Amino acid sequence: MVGRGGALTGPDEYLAVNRAMWDERARINYRSAMYDVEGFRAGGVRLPAYEIEEVGDVAGKALLHLQCHFGIDTLSWGRLGARVTGVDFSEQAIAYARALASELSEPATFVCCDVLDLPAHLDGDFDVVYTSHGVLGWLPDLDRWASVIAHFLRPGGTFYITELHPFVWPFDDSGEVTDLRVRLPYFPRQTPLPFPVQGSYADPEAPVERTVEYCWPHSIGEIVTVLASVGLRIEFLHEWPFLFWPLPFLVEHPDDRTWRLPADMAGEIPLTFSLRATKP
Repeated sequence: MVGRGGALTGPDEYLAVNRAMWDERARINYRSAMYDVEGFRAGGVRLPAYEIEEVGDVAGKALLHLQCHFGIDTLSWGRLGARVTGVDFSEQAIAYARALASELSEPATFVCCDVLDLPAHLDGDFDVVYTSHGVLGWLPDLDRWASVIAHFLRPGGTFYITELHPFVWPFDDSGEVTDLRVRLPYFPRQTPLPFPVQGSYADPEAPVERTVEYCWPHSIGEIVTVLASVGLRIEFLHEWPFLFWPLPFLVEHPDDRTWRLPADMAGEIPLTFSLRATKP
């Protein structure tokens, strides 16, 4: 619903803005050096080693990738032997995913819909449900998200997520800030936070038409609780001192192209987490 003066007042309106932004971002990211689609065409997988280790052997397993963007990670799991299905709400991203899978003769199914509405668009169940890196902030309702995971996960199946650690959410990442300053809320809220859009994380200098995006913060407690509430058993929650994209107060680590706190900054903070859960 749109309020007076064109203000957005409901989740559907915020999601519509975000969907248009992700359609534009998909075009930028698909051509970016960060994603290196040309290199992916040559072979190999685009997954961090710790993810492959923590998810485990996927050969012969049915894997559902939630919020898959244009499918390069989905197809990576396919190259490791999984039978893959990817889901994203961006029509442009899914068009790229389908075209790339066809071009490379990689068997994969891609579904375009809001992940929270997926049961109305997809049948079946899966051995692995997977999602990663920059996904939760776009979801207004983690209770529904957890229900979708439980709906599609087979008994004995594995859910795995690796994502920006919610601890990072409150820190100011605007402008040229290079120290840790708290600016934003940590705890969940129904109304999303607006953020200005400048290019894409894969190409900050790319020209864009969309100038704002909306994100919902979710605490680590909320994430664990919603998964437990749908009957999943948490096997581990790991925390990592790196990110895979830049923030103004981080520096690039040359050995693995991750982003970390500067070496001369005292102390450590978690920047990424990973969680694995199973369905009894």
